[in-house]
Amino acid sequence: MSALILDNGAYMAKIGYSREANPKFIPNCIMKAKSERRRPFIGDQIEECRDVSGLYYILCFQRGYLVNWDIQKTVWDYMFSSECCGVNYTENPLIITEPLFNFHSIQEAMSEIFFEEYEFERMFRTTAPDMCAFNYLSVGKKIVKPLACLIIDMGYSFTHIVPYIKGRKLKSAIRRIDVGGKVLTNHLKEILSYRQLNVMDESYVINQVKEDSCFVSQNFTEDMKVARKRHPDNSIIREYILPDFTTIRRGYLREMTHEEVDHQTLVLNNERFSIPELLFHPSDIGIQQMGVPEAVMDALTVCPPETLEHLLGNIVVCGGSAQYPGMETRLQREIRALAPEEYRVNVKIADKAASYAWHGGKKFSQESDFAKACVTREEFEEEGNRIIIDKFDI
Repeated sequence: MSALILDNGAYMAKIGYSREANPKFIPNCIMKAKSERRRPFIGDQIEECRDVSGLYYILCFQRGYLVNWDIQKTVWDYMFSSECCGVNYTENPLIITEPLFNFHSIQEAMSEIFFEEYEFERMFRTTAPDMCAFNYLSVGKKIVKPLACLIIDMGYSFTHIVPYIKGRKLKSAIRRIDVGGKVLTNHLKEILSYRQLNVMDESYVINQVKEDSCFVSQNFTEDMKVARKRHPDNSIIREYILPDFTTIRRGYLREMTHEEVDHQTLVLNNERFSIPELLFHPSDIGIQQMGVPEAVMDALTVCPPETLEHLLGNIVVCGGSAQYPGMETRLQREIRALAPEEYRVNVKIADKAASYAWHGGKKFSQESDFAKACVTREEFEEEGNRIIIDKFDI
């Protein structure tokens, strides 16, 4: 029996069977393109679009919570269909992630859809940080299992800091920063539109620009001094060749040259490191909250003192925004500077950070007590949504 694991992210859903090595990454939205106005592109169908400039997004999630059920149902229909995963609802149990502190009304609607409309026989509901913690804590038998860990989940809508002690999250210590991949992309669009070229409608392309060119500065002041210099003394400045969707499907970063090119280009200078800097200083764009290192230390003030050594020694960073070059070194240095000196600090960017929660779900589905942890359709029909609220710690 192979479980279906769906890490239902606000921007990108990760879906696949427990027998598979890696999940499929499917945009969790519907997109419409100017070039093909009549056809909506569901999920990864966007790869069939000839020209993705000026895409119009219809998202299922707003501010981190699932609100557009019609769109979400359409995307799930596509993901479960034979065109994508080909799900057998009676044979394949489902593991699905949802946001931390999800509203009961959303949980109830979700249960009804999966048990009554799709008719899944078994379902396990969890959160992405829970599965990341399970993935990290379920180490081999020969290795001593950590007693606690601290998950930093850098998602699309938010960044969450979640401490886990003996496998359970300490809810009073969870911290949320309202900066995620969406804020970073939007800020990059605004900067580029102000300085160079109007790209306010180019979310898809600018998201790729962000992924391909941004890095985390190790010394912001020094890097700003370098960025003020002219080429070739400026080691940061790069050119980004924008896609034209005939010869170039995806843009790419290259060293600055003075050659004439036939393609449209963006010159990226301090944007390359000032965008990820928002994770450390949200107040730069008027979000009056702590940066990630301060939020980590604030979360630890609520944890029992005897757990600090274990939490600081097992900090795991996951999510799409964790993948910027330099993130691990910068977090390690800043948390080390704030933490009590008697404790060892160890920050680790998770392997395959964007799908780390999915891989945790895969490990969990192979546990001997997985079937007991699920809620069956029969139990749901008898007890209703109460069993979902009681059994799953969202």
